[in-house]
Amino acid sequence: LDFWRLLYALLKQIHGGKWTESDAIDNQIRFVKSALWYHGYGRPELYRLPSDGSAGSRELLLAFSWLLHRISLLEQLLARNRVKTGDETSACTCEDDLPNSHKSTTEIAPECGLEDRVDVRYLQWLNGRLRFQWRSLHAQHQEQCKLLHKIHLFTSGSHMDQILGHLSVTETDLVRQPENYKQLLQLLESETMQLEAFLEWKQLEPVYWQWMETVLDNMAEEGNMCESQDAHVEKSRLPKVTASCPWANSLTGKIDRLSRDLMTLRDQLHKLVTHRKAAWCEKVKTREEELQKEGFSATARKIQESVELKLLDLTYLCAPRKNKMHGSCRLVFRSKHRASKMGFNRSVSKEPVSAVSATEVIRELQMREASLERELKQLQEECRQRLDEIAEGLDGVICISP
Repeated sequence: LDFWRLLYALLKQIHGGKWTESDAIDNQIRFVKSALWYHGYGRPELYRLPSDGSAGSRELLLAFSWLLHRISLLEQLLARNRVKTGDETSACTCEDDLPNSHKSTTEIAPECGLEDRVDVRYLQWLNGRLRFQWRSLHAQHQEQCKLLHKIHLFTSGSHMDQILGHLSVTETDLVRQPENYKQLLQLLESETMQLEAFLEWKQLEPVYWQWMETVLDNMAEEGNMCESQDAHVEKSRLPKVTASCPWANSLTGKIDRLSRDLMTLRDQLHKLVTHRKAAWCEKVKTREEELQKEGFSATARKIQESVELKLLDLTYLCAPRKNKMHGSCRLVFRSKHRASKMGFNRSVSKEPVSAVSATEVIRELQMREASLERELKQLQEECRQRLDEIAEGLDGVICISP
């Protein structure tokens, strides 16, 4: 139970949710299984564990170690619990690797929540609700940007660091309410203790992984022993019956005759299947030649469209990836007047090397958006053609495209 609660608390923090110790243990276990499935954990033994938390300590240990290695669990926790004294925003201009890293994860989906079929109207309602919440979030983000711009503009020239030149929201709040510095100091001390613990863990981490190798070896040996015992039981089952039953000889003879008959039938079926398969392949080959002659122009048109789409993406794919960003970045206000003034004073060299302007990020995201839109249109066209092919094979059904 303690291990389930630990994983529940850690994964809740990773996914940005609130958690309390009063949550029911079955809800905690269900959330842990769903989160592990979302991240692509592929060991089915974990999803077969009971929902009361009465078993599975070693499986939970393996899942915890997998999280440490696969998603950098501790690093993500440190990043989320970091005390943010500056105004930051999240930016990502790198490629999305989720389709490659989460292949075939639907085959190991947890059993919870998949027993009953979901109504399509409920999914449509969820989609509409998600779109509404997304628009609300976007509006709130725009309002936050406007307020941050006001703070940065009004506090320009108040910061000791000339590169920043303005105060952040936290620093502005400390100026207005100096008594809050004690709370900020406690948070910084707590973060320092977490960083010290993380450094100690990095020193002892090789010992942990050596221990995990022994755990995996023991599990592999136990699995091989169980398989050998099952095979031994299957092999020794018939001789025991033969030795203890007086009519075993006649029964064995009947089994042998049945086995010979089955082998003969199998050979005949194999010959029949081979003959029919050859005839069917010949028919399919003839039909393919006919279709190639009929649909040559359509095939050529599809190939031409695909080549055009790839040529459109060629500029984006071959562009240099110098300003790839991922994670949180500090927002620094830069006005045109101040930038030109800094250029005359030759103080631009103090600018950090990793600084990226908002226009560059917007341009990169716009190029990525255009590429994704072209890919979406291509996939929609393929789905439409596939639906048309399916509709042609339905007798007595009229399909009207939207």
